[in-house]
Amino acid sequence: MVHSKLQTVTERIIKRSEETRAEYLAQVEKAHIEGRAAAHVSCGNLAHAIAASPEGDKQLIASGRGPNLGIVNAYNDMLSAHQPYGVYPAQLKEAAARNGATAQVAGGVPAMCDGVTQGRAGMELSLFSRDVIAMSTAIALSHDVFEGAIFLGICDKIVPGLVIGALSFGHLPSIFVPAGPMPTGLSNAEKVRVRQLYAEGKVGRSELLEAESASYHSAGTCTFYGTANSNQMLVEIMGLQLPGSSFVNPGTDLRSALNEAAVAQLVKITEPSQHTSVAKILTEKAFVNGVVGLLATGGSTNHTLHLIAMARAAGIQLTWQDMADLSEVVPLLCHVYPNGTADINHFAAAGGMQFLIRELRSAGLLHDDVHTVLGNSGLEPYCEDPFLNSDAGGGVVWKPTPEESGDTTVIRPATDPFSQHGGLQLLEGNLGRSVIKVSAVKSEHLKVKAPAIVLDNQDDLLKRFKAGELERDFVAVVRFQGPRANGMPELHKLTPTLGVLQDRGFKVALVTDGRMSGASGKVPAAIHMSPEAVEGGAIAKVQEGDMIELDSEAGVLRVLVDEAEFNARQPAQCDLSESARGTGRELFANMRGLASGAETGASILY
Repeated sequence: MVHSKLQTVTERIIKRSEETRAEYLAQVEKAHIEGRAAAHVSCGNLAHAIAASPEGDKQLIASGRGPNLGIVNAYNDMLSAHQPYGVYPAQLKEAAARNGATAQVAGGVPAMCDGVTQGRAGMELSLFSRDVIAMSTAIALSHDVFEGAIFLGICDKIVPGLVIGALSFGHLPSIFVPAGPMPTGLSNAEKVRVRQLYAEGKVGRSELLEAESASYHSAGTCTFYGTANSNQMLVEIMGLQLPGSSFVNPGTDLRSALNEAAVAQLVKITEPSQHTSVAKILTEKAFVNGVVGLLATGGSTNHTLHLIAMARAAGIQLTWQDMADLSEVVPLLCHVYPNGTADINHFAAAGGMQFLIRELRSAGLLHDDVHTVLGNSGLEPYCEDPFLNSDAGGGVVWKPTPEESGDTTVIRPATDPFSQHGGLQLLEGNLGRSVIKVSAVKSEHLKVKAPAIVLDNQDDLLKRFKAGELERDFVAVVRFQGPRANGMPELHKLTPTLGVLQDRGFKVALVTDGRMSGASGKVPAAIHMSPEAVEGGAIAKVQEGDMIELDSEAGVLRVLVDEAEFNARQPAQCDLSESARGTGRELFANMRGLASGAETGASILY
């Protein structure tokens, strides 16, 4: 039985999306063709498409005896999570051949590492890279000679971009194939301790680099529960990849077996009798399931942007209010750093996605009448763990996940959650609307009332800290960080400094029209403030010393200034020329000009 709140919110989304969803589905139906794609292109087109293929593939594609699968690859060596993808195409092609199909690398998409660009000019390109990836995906698939698509991507903006691009080819059956997290390295608690010591000047750069390198040490996703691993949770709970495939380490036999199983399953759902397109999987109910998963796991706040943008690509109108309403009834079942000390490998070992999905289903907090890459069997198969098949045939076999959590400090049953609230709160008041992630914030820090310090650059806060000017209670208002101002960079560089001050006993908080990393944690941070400062939003009227009230429990964020006086203030202006050039930023001027607000996904596409 589906929870009444879940049903109400879903019905509201369906009603709100009637027109745009119908338009999208009509577009999908128009693009769908019967039979093999090769039969619908000219001989010249087809000859170009298969000119470099092995002779056997040429014959198979031309004959139409088996499906041709397009691989869209986000491989590069700059992302540890994506480095394993370098060898995937050859493996996937071999798997396709064993299943009577062919596969071609249709194209690559850019994939920048936010860990490398954090706090640097390149971070101002990060959010817009999502839409570039979506467009690059469309270019890759525009050859229109494929019956299915395989998407290779994991991190931050890459998966949302690939999903948006996949939805523009929503008539194609598609599957996402992850590479998995790196093995556990230095504990997250120790990493944070060294970062804060460095921020205080108590250890040097060599000690900091040693700690960071022991944490980020090999191929695979970073092991904290940031945007990358939130992505993997989402695509699994929304049915775009195989059950249990999200958090299997790279280079293992099980990882390889799951990759081959993904190809076999994709081949299966390209057949007319089992045809399962992306448009059929990513429905209103699937997006609600995604939001529920995000809330139950305390996932990345970046998805308050990405889920909205992805939904719009499917003609679905998802809002912050929908997320906030669901957060009232979805319990927090997981404690994974930054919400706890465990990493993603501990989460997987304690029960992982299978335990999570089973618990949410049992509580009526997931829609089960959905399609997935397994067809129309709903989410029941996603409550089973994958294992290597010890029989002579090899491959993967799925078995029911254990009834009990392997570690209740990491993941709990729905009957005994860490919190009855999903950990995401919508804040409203005379400053506008913003979101805050409270799952990692201790109860004594959920309410902050303190004078504002006003900054137009995150580096200015660090300078004031080093000058000894911040040994007090304050709310840091960091503005002109929205999508139209400078591309909405993550401001994770502020986290160690604010964490130090909080640990010293001061009441501190952050209010910004920018973003925080998926690793944002213990300091209350009201982010994605909308309207943003560059559009004259109220955040641009805040002055140094204004008293700010942030109440995460009541969902309130406001400046405690006489209303008439505050309204009469002229919004501050900021010289943004520095963010308009250098490190490629000049190439994104048009994107900054076209970007929508945070509440509509901060996108140039929808």
